[in-house]
Amino acid sequence: MAQKLRQDRTLFMTVMVMVLFGFIMVYSASSVVAEVKRGTSYYYAVRQLIWIAAAMPALMFFKRLHYSKLQTPSVAFTLMGGVFILLIAAYFLDPAQHRWIRFPGIGGIQPAEIAKPAVALFLAYFIALRSRAINSRYTLVPAILAVGFITMAVVVADLGTPIVIVLTATAVFCVAGIEWRYIGLALVVGVLAGGVAVAAKPYRLVRVIHFVDPQLKLVDKFDTRGWIRTQMKRSVTAKDTNYQIEQSKIAVGSGGLAGVGLMEGRQKLFYLPESHTDMIFAVVGEEWGFIGAMGVMAGFVIILWRGIRATALMQDEFGRYLALGITTMLVIQAFFNISVALGMVPPKGIPLPMISFGGSSLLVTVASLGILMNISEHAG
Repeated sequence: MAQKLRQDRTLFMTVMVMVLFGFIMVYSASSVVAEVKRGTSYYYAVRQLIWIAAAMPALMFFKRLHYSKLQTPSVAFTLMGGVFILLIAAYFLDPAQHRWIRFPGIGGIQPAEIAKPAVALFLAYFIALRSRAINSRYTLVPAILAVGFITMAVVVADLGTPIVIVLTATAVFCVAGIEWRYIGLALVVGVLAGGVAVAAKPYRLVRVIHFVDPQLKLVDKFDTRGWIRTQMKRSVTAKDTNYQIEQSKIAVGSGGLAGVGLMEGRQKLFYLPESHTDMIFAVVGEEWGFIGAMGVMAGFVIILWRGIRATALMQDEFGRYLALGITTMLVIQAFFNISVALGMVPPKGIPLPMISFGGSSLLVTVASLGILMNISEHAG
């Protein structure tokens, strides 16, 4: 008789509470904007609820499906290939942003959101397969090429997601035992590639420079020919790149210890852009205060704890690397989102997992957590 698994109720309840809290915050952050722009205050909340209804079965499916069934080349390579095709399709179907594949009546999906767990699963499969030769070029080159192609396809439209993907891959490689010289080389290449990606898009360049040097004093000192200023003028947002961060900090600061109360926040009333998506943490800080903000952070700390625990206890290499990849992916994404809301890093479009409005992000996040729960329960 098969041994009954010990359910990871801690992780399960944490996810349930955060998804419910996210739904409440989406309605609070979007109700006024939805009323004005869409004619009903429930517009975004209803769509979030529909995606929650789709995400919950996905969570239970992957929670019950033994994680080892994902350890096949057909799953790993098909998922990576499918994501790459979707990214290319999004580039042509969404000429303005290159991010979305839209469907009439139900909204759209962002292939970049699917890319994150796809890379985590692929790396878990491939590194487990080649674990005894992790520092061989026959391991490193194929893995780097696979991750690199996906990253380059994503970076065309989004810089935040590639950072999450690269850091997730780095964490998995480090735990797998890659030599530090390769980590150092990858770091140098990553920094150079990131610099090119920022310089290639004027709006990215403006965001970074205005964040680091708002008065452009250092720019004028080192760029005597004015090349950087010329590039910055090409961006339509050159005059207000710090506006979103400033409004976010005002919202968080206004919340104090316990907040102004649910639905009572003011910054979401057309002052704070993207209040129900990328900047929803600022609304949490304003309406729930320091206590509420720390509660959200505590949720991600619990996910980190359960993920690291599963990684440490799991004897199977595939399960260990997959748990680490999923955990790193979610926690780093949350860290960057919160850091943007607090004005610690330049603004970038990246949602807060389970809290921000977003269908594909919510579905992929919850499904990934279902896999993590399954691994955690098999870890003992």
